[in-house]
Amino acid sequence: MSTAFLFPGQGSQFIGMGQELATSFSEAKEVFQEVDEALNQNLSKLMFEGDEADLRLTENTQPALMAVSIAALRVLLKQGGKPLNERAQFTAGHSLGEFTAYTGTGVFSLSQGAKLLKLRGQAMQTAVPQGLGAMAALI
Repeated sequence: MSTAFLFPGQGSQFIGMGQELATSFSEAKEVFQEVDEALNQNLSKLMFEGDEADLRLTENTQPALMAVSIAALRVLLKQGGKPLNERAQFTAGHSLGEFTAYTGTGVFSLSQGAKLLKLRGQAMQTAVPQGLGAMAALI
């Protein structure tokens, strides 16, 4: 039997995501701090207690979701005591989740992944100005 880690795309964000991880596990807190530093932005504060409209901006949502996923992954790997390549044979993601999979496997560093997703989110926002389109998440 094979194991895969699958990472979500945009649409699963919510205010408060990752906060419990950050307060409970140093590995998670370090992820959020590194992302904040890489982006020169207090993204974790926005994620934990910010305005939902600001979090829904694609330029914020994409690095935020990647940060939460990587934080959860690092906690899981630390608690389980095994590296990712011993836990899973595959990683994949939907849309921005693909970048999370790349970051989780070390193709990109955490700061590179955060910066790429910030840039990707800004490009997507520019392509479709606020209020001229919609995105839906099917659950």
